[in-house]
Amino acid sequence: MTGPLALLDSASLYFRSFYALPDSMTAPDGTPVNAVRGFTDTIARILTDRRPSRLVACLDADWRPKFRTDLLPSYKAHRVAEPGDGGADVEEVPDTLTPQVPIILEVLEAFGFAVAEADGYEADDVIGALATREKDAPVEVITGDRDLFQLVREEPTPTSVVYVGKGWAKAEVLGQREIAEKYGVPAEHAGPAYADMAALRGDPSDGLPGVAGIGEKTAAKLITQFGSLEELVAAASAGDSRVPLKTRLRLSDAADYLAVAPTVVRVAVDAQVVQSGPDAVPAAPADPKRVAELAERWNLGRSVDRLLAALPGA
Repeated sequence: MTGPLALLDSASLYFRSFYALPDSMTAPDGTPVNAVRGFTDTIARILTDRRPSRLVACLDADWRPKFRTDLLPSYKAHRVAEPGDGGADVEEVPDTLTPQVPIILEVLEAFGFAVAEADGYEADDVIGALATREKDAPVEVITGDRDLFQLVREEPTPTSVVYVGKGWAKAEVLGQREIAEKYGVPAEHAGPAYADMAALRGDPSDGLPGVAGIGEKTAAKLITQFGSLEELVAAASAGDSRVPLKTRLRLSDAADYLAVAPTVVRVAVDAQVVQSGPDAVPAAPADPKRVAELAERWNLGRSVDRLLAALPGA
């Protein structure tokens, strides 16, 4: 049986590896490699536990896209280390993580895993575009961030999220039914409903203010009742008695935010994705010599061994 297409939220995974493993894991030259080893181990676990036939490591070409910040300047503003001079803002990243990212990309290339990005877009958008376009196989989105819960669906191609926010050992596989049960949104369109609920609720970690006084449970109840954020706002604006007066006032006070929130929160499934090569999981490394060199240079021994053993041709 053909396995799923695994779409990796790469930055989410290597950030979590970085914080989960000690920076005492170093290369012979002293460079920390905890994120590299953790990320490599994560791919091995994905291949062993989820058995995908295809895999794409999705990257941020722009972690804070202009089309989002033009609408909502607060979007991820608290993570800016320094403003971009005519280009993208520089994200605040731990000093010992930054040099590990190029090594991760080298490991992916040497093994022959596909990577993908889209100019001016985040990895979330790349994942959303690839998931939406997939017609042949079930899709599994591997991430530690809840933003991508909005992609779950049953038709035309089943898409679920393997959520690793609590580590791989506690990974949760979430589809429409699970998201509906977890957040109290309607199962038949749990993905879009989650996005609307998230916009209404807000998310300080992404600089989304939400609507003051409306928490997660109230947001889910309102979206379930009215079907979408747009319908809720329209009902409130029309003085619909089903929207309590206090809620109408809160929505009115947040009108400017609500006008732009859907575009900021929802993944841009029309992103023009550029992919490095075929997404089939390699049966063997594309460049075995390079894999061996990287393993020795960066002290990746057991992590690389585990990934080699997890390849379908091993």
